[in-house]
Amino acid sequence: MLRRAFFLLPALTLPAQAGAPPPAPRPLVLAEDAMLRLGDLFENAGPLAPQAVGAAPAPGRRMVLDAANLAAIARRHGLPWRPLSGEERSIVERPGRPIPRDEIESLLRPDLVRLGADEEAEIELPGFAPPLVPVTALPEIAIEAAHYDATSRRFAATLVIAADGMPTQRLRITGRALPTVPVVVAARRLAVGEIVRPGDIEERRVRAERVRPGTAQRVEDVIGRQMRRPIGSDLPFMLVDLVAPVVVAKNQPVLMLLDAPGLALTAQGRALEAAAMGERVTVMNLASRSVVEAQAIGPGRVRVLSGAVPLVVARRN
Repeated sequence: MLRRAFFLLPALTLPAQAGAPPPAPRPLVLAEDAMLRLGDLFENAGPLAPQAVGAAPAPGRRMVLDAANLAAIARRHGLPWRPLSGEERSIVERPGRPIPRDEIESLLRPDLVRLGADEEAEIELPGFAPPLVPVTALPEIAIEAAHYDATSRRFAATLVIAADGMPTQRLRITGRALPTVPVVVAARRLAVGEIVRPGDIEERRVRAERVRPGTAQRVEDVIGRQMRRPIGSDLPFMLVDLVAPVVVAKNQPVLMLLDAPGLALTAQGRALEAAAMGERVTVMNLASRSVVEAQAIGPGRVRVLSGAVPLVVARRN
């Protein structure tokens, strides 16, 4: 009995081996490492799964392995798989993380300034595509062989990128370092007659060639001024559209002040025109109906100019 049972043991294990699923290519492979392994390409590769089969694509790239490629890989590594229809294939993709352009500019700018570029220049990189590195990598980036022509404002440099899981990249980058000037822009929409407050503006630097003559470039030229025309958000202020705020409106009742040596008089009047602070304005004395020149000194207040004489007002019939 013992001998019979011994010979039956292999027969009892056969169904388990026969029921193991066969290897099969994966339709889509997301490669995380620089090296592809057999288990990345084939399901149920078993103990052969850790075997390296070749380099993965560069970060952000992909490659397609058709049935013939997959069969060659399986045969080379002893994996019992053959294509059934010839249409099997695996698409291998490797995720990549782009290096932010700002990070590259921050490394490039000191070299350009050292070579004579404006410290506040706008760096133009036409056709630039951010290089990709493995998602989890911490790359080291450097600038080599920078060159700058102050006349044309054109530059060229070599961008060197080293990171785990990828070969060192050397990319030639070219562009221009264009001078910029400060510009004051509206932080919100402002209507006609509104007084510009500190919270209504933003200071920005804009490429000099894009700034129109008469654009406000200093905060002090904008704050406290009154809008003659409406302005939309993010648009630059034009000096011609900014005036001193009106403190006396046309036909507004005003308090007239007359100062003279040893004498201070007040009277009620009516402004015949609008005036900003410090501007001259003609005012009618409501008691005498005489018209004099005055100076706006505050909201609804004017000071009759010293030596002012009544002006003749032409009446319309």
